Amino acid sequence: MAARPEGTPIWTDAMFTDVEGAKKFYAEVLGWTFGESSSEFGNYTTAYKNGKAVAAVVPPMPGQDTPQSAWCLYFSSPDVAATAEKIGNSGGTVVMDPMRVGDFGSMCLAQDPTGILFGVWQPGSHEGFELEGEAGSFAWAEVFTREPDTSDAFLTSVFGYGAKKMLDEHVDYKVFDLGGEQPILGRMTMTPEDFPEEVRPYIQIYFAVDNCDQAVEKAEKLGGQKVFGPMGSPFGRFAAILDPQGAAFAVIDLTTTEGEMPEMV
Repeated sequence: MAARPEGTPIWTDAMFTDVEGAKKFYAEVLGWTFGESSSEFGNYTTAYKNGKAVAAVVPPMPGQDTPQSAWCLYFSSPDVAATAEKIGNSGGTVVMDPMRVGDFGSMCLAQDPTGILFGVWQPGSHEGFELEGEAGSFAWAEVFTREPDTSDAFLTSVFGYGAKKMLDEHVDYKVFDLGGEQPILGRMTMTPEDFPEEVRPYIQIYFAVDNCDQAVEKAEKLGGQKVFGPMGSPFGRFAAILDPQGAAFAVIDLTTTEGEMPEMV
């Protein structure tokens, strides 16, 4: 697999106190299967769709305070230590120093200046997503922030993104790219009307599905909670969900679109 350029979304995982419960939920909603847990690496367990790696789940470390379950997005880096230095120099905080993970690669965890958590992954034998944009796999991600100027400046400083803004007076939305036409990440401003104060800024992971409405139905039957949607858009029919352990994610049917593509400048 060709190396992904620095700043490209490359992987996602989530920590769950009830890993078996998480497996059952995502197996039903997204059609995932799971490999053997790796006791050497904290029982980290890879999720697969059609035999290809798409995500991972892991329990909290022994003795660790029980965290809120949340999906974490990792960005590709050819040199995780150099990226960690740029994060610090750009106003962010490295919350887990760069570390090697066997032969799989190297990683760090960080926060942008507004508190949004994300990861950085320098691939070794684990090169990241083996499937993207197809049912059951990563499709898109969006930074949800209350301080768009701060988050925008940070992301462009660390990863060298270009940015385009959606021409829509009702929403403050940008997409980032790495110099090409293809956007790789979105950014949405969180408004007080739509996001209660207790909802912290975060990165929303979108997983592709064959049918958005059916995926939401399955999620709700299994104890998940619909946050909004399903709703149509020029990009696909999508919905936001909280899983039974409180991890936020979204599902999107990329094949069912409606409306004209918005103008970006």
